[in-house]
Amino acid sequence: MVAPKSPQETKRLSLERDRRNVYGENDKSSRKNIPKRKRLGQKSTRKAANTPLQAIKGEIAEEEAISLELKSRTKLAEQSRKAFVKRPDLPLGTVLKRKATSH
Repeated sequence: MVAPKSPQETKRLSLERDRRNVYGENDKSSRKNIPKRKRLGQKSTRKAANTPLQAIKGEIAEEEAISLELKSRTKLAEQSRKAFVKRPDLPLGTVLKRKATSH
């Protein structure tokens, strides 16, 4: 059995574990915007990889195939550097400290 926690212990755990969105936009919109940004990022990655390869028509020389593959991989590397990365939400205790110092 778990030992009952004191109200102070419960409060301390809440301040450590609970998270708050501090990105600056409506937290409800994040439910839609985060998956949307991930989808768009994947779409642009696929496009970056396929664009150099779409120039191929029929059979080509091996050197040209290698250069096109290199170009495709380079585009993929550039795209991954610009990819969407979600910022983690901050602990509630940190958010409350920020609010206290800003007012």
